[in-house]
Amino acid sequence: MTNRKRRGTRNFAGKAMRKLASRASAGLRLYGVHPVAAALANPARRCLRLTVTTAALADLRARLDGDLERDGLEIASATRDAVGRLLDDGAVHQGLALDVDPLPRPSFDEVCVSGKAPRLVLLDRINDPQNLGAVIRAAAAFRAGAVIVPDRHAPEISGALARAASGALELVPLVRVANIARAIERLQRRGYWCIGLDGGAAATLASARPDGACALVLGAEGAGLRRLTKQRCDVTLRLPISDAVESLNLATAAAVALYALREEK
Repeated sequence: MTNRKRRGTRNFAGKAMRKLASRASAGLRLYGVHPVAAALANPARRCLRLTVTTAALADLRARLDGDLERDGLEIASATRDAVGRLLDDGAVHQGLALDVDPLPRPSFDEVCVSGKAPRLVLLDRINDPQNLGAVIRAAAAFRAGAVIVPDRHAPEISGALARAASGALELVPLVRVANIARAIERLQRRGYWCIGLDGGAAATLASARPDGACALVLGAEGAGLRRLTKQRCDVTLRLPISDAVESLNLATAAAVALYALREEK
């Protein structure tokens, strides 16, 4: 009798975990202090369930000045191991996971306006969600108005991407377009100067001091810019890196280039 009860308890727990996992699959599960705190602080983000350890909850309340109670937010106390079981193996969750709805998909026409977004980042192709998250973080650090990616050649938003963005996913719109080359043409008609980063270019980025709005276009690591994308750019320039290094990580190159093109404030 006791054994049957124990088996039933394990089955019930398994069903509960599967139900919770299924519920999150329709939305997004964020983890880690910075992504979770940023999502809770973002009024545009609908937060559903926070699974959190006691210590992490106290830290989160301190970060958000005690304000965690939002309409519809469920807070569930859990051990670190229980939080970990909700996530992929190896996820650095710091004791908390947050189920959320995706943000509304940003509109190219609303976001890419030179007057309010004088710096943009376009990625010709990108496969690694953590690398994309790091680019979004760099964009936030240097006040880029959006990161623009091709719909079919960029990862979907995930917990790993949000973790790499370290909260910047709530700050920088990720705009998806059908075709990067055509997006460049649309930006040019809107007054943007489109600069392609190319390691083989003759001139360096330091030689460019654009007046007005500009869009930085980066290619995939290794392959670089695709031919048509490069042709659409107004100019291609390079970062003057040491001969001892063959190339930079995509996110690092984006950060360096955005810093070089920054507007002092």
